[in-house]
Amino acid sequence: MTSPTPGRVYLIRHGQTPWTITGQHTSVTDIPLTPAGEDEAKAIGVALAHVTFELVLVSPRQRTQRTAELAGLSQQAVIEPNIVEWDYGGFEGLTTAEILQARGDGWDLWIDGVVGGATPGEHAADVYARARAVLTEVKNIVRDGGNVALVAHGHFLRSLGAAWVDLPVIDGRKLALHTGTVSILGYEHGHPVIISWNIPATGYSSCDDSVNGNAQP
Repeated sequence: MTSPTPGRVYLIRHGQTPWTITGQHTSVTDIPLTPAGEDEAKAIGVALAHVTFELVLVSPRQRTQRTAELAGLSQQAVIEPNIVEWDYGGFEGLTTAEILQARGDGWDLWIDGVVGGATPGEHAADVYARARAVLTEVKNIVRDGGNVALVAHGHFLRSLGAAWVDLPVIDGRKLALHTGTVSILGYEHGHPVIISWNIPATGYSSCDDSVNGNAQP
């Protein structure tokens, strides 16, 4: 029996928010999209209108839910708490420059993690464990030929991208990810690969077989 052509995982980072403009760490703070962020979400919908999804997982935060809604994915959406953003704990709302100034050292989120605050905070290993748990379900669908969309957040999706290709979580810091972008994970000759990364929705073509979920492995 011939195995089905594997599907794809579409990683959608939510649209711009006031805090992504200022560079403030945003996890549990539930802020809306800016008008530009709403435009980004609509562009994602246009870019992915030709893709059929077996599963759409969306973070419970309003910025991701609104992105899914404007992208035309809300009817299929399943709210998945495991794909929320890295819990920044006491660093919530601070910029990297503010954290570095307060600590007086060479702080790196991926190595040093965060301190507790209104929430306990997470270290990279915690986020990586959540990402791997999500991928356990996702990989089964993709291997059977289905496409999956994850509408989530920057640091979480960077961790998940590393997990997909079996890299250590710290390598997620090499995967820059902007708002309103789509990245695609899949398989090549049976091996998990990153097909495209950090592509603005306007950069996709609906005629491009490399992103339509139907290309051969």
